[in-house]
Amino acid sequence: MRIATFNVNSINTRLGALLQWLDETQPDVACLQELKAPQDKFPEAEIRAAGYSPIWHGQKSWNGVAILARGVEPKELQRGLPGDPSDEQSRYIEAEVNGVIVAGLYLPNGNPAPGPKYDYKLAWMERLRLRAQDFIDSGKPVVIAGDFNVIPTPDDVYKPERWVDDALFRVETRAAWERLLAQGWTDSLRATHPGETIYTFWDYFRDAYGRNAGLRIDHLLLSPSLAPHLKAAGVDRDVRGREKPSDHAPTWVEFDWKK
Repeated sequence: MRIATFNVNSINTRLGALLQWLDETQPDVACLQELKAPQDKFPEAEIRAAGYSPIWHGQKSWNGVAILARGVEPKELQRGLPGDPSDEQSRYIEAEVNGVIVAGLYLPNGNPAPGPKYDYKLAWMERLRLRAQDFIDSGKPVVIAGDFNVIPTPDDVYKPERWVDDALFRVETRAAWERLLAQGWTDSLRATHPGETIYTFWDYFRDAYGRNAGLRIDHLLLSPSLAPHLKAAGVDRDVRGREKPSDHAPTWVEFDWKK
């Protein structure tokens, strides 16, 4: 089973690129972020024509997450991250696909930090930790996938000294990430590529992609019941180098799993 995550940076603007990638790689599940489309503007017909059944949580101009399942209908479990009824940002969605729970997220950026946006990011991460603990306690196979806007370690960013005060790399952010992992989650990309320079995001400016001046901020975390089945994980880096790309590249994990 292959599960991928892809921050598409506007699904309607980059629909052709998304459909091309789906056709080429055919993940069983694709978690999408930054749809930048209201609920009624999601390209459902085109996605279904490509062989995928979608659920999505849209928002005009900003945010937005989706889960696409190939050949089956995903069973939606949760829309919106629990813990703050006043939070109206479309950043979280859950579904069950072929016996695996998939939680797709777009974690807040948090800049400028310190400030209200950073406070929201840290509060959101604590809500995520609590939801993730529910998954751990259940013992079920779970993948938490998405754009976490977290640079876990200095090995995950080009010139880390330039990012010390950024919300993606601040001490508090990395500590919250470590608290999440301490529940027993496996960072699939790092587990399969220990010590390697591997990025998932390259800014549009200053030829960041050409210079490989990137960040690793798109992650797929596996629950303890799923981690032993891990086979491979990687980044479809070349997608970032195509015409009018997203600033992220699709990131994926493969594992042996039968429902």
